[in-house]
Amino acid sequence: MLFEKLNTRIMNLGTAVRREFKKLYVAYKMDTNFTDIIIQKSRLRISVNMKFSEIADPKGLCKDVTGIGKWGNGDVELYLDGLDGLDDVMKIIEQSFAAHEND
Repeated sequence: MLFEKLNTRIMNLGTAVRREFKKLYVAYKMDTNFTDIIIQKSRLRISVNMKFSEIADPKGLCKDVTGIGKWGNGDVELYLDGLDGLDDVMKIIEQSFAAHEND
């Protein structure tokens, strides 16, 4: 259910958004991936394709994963483990969407 809610919100960002189901994650892209979701047992791990220094994260949700081997693209990672965090996570994803909108 958590994935479905987040998926709907991401797909509603714009008509150019495409979703691709990869072996280990779900990619959301326009020309390039702007966010990837790894579905875990009790939460969603979200990779955001931006430099950690460029993200506005007033609630401190994001983790800098620069140079760390992982699934997904980008230097920013965060988690969603309940619907109460959906709006905060979307604010981060929207930043990546806006940054890649003109690619």
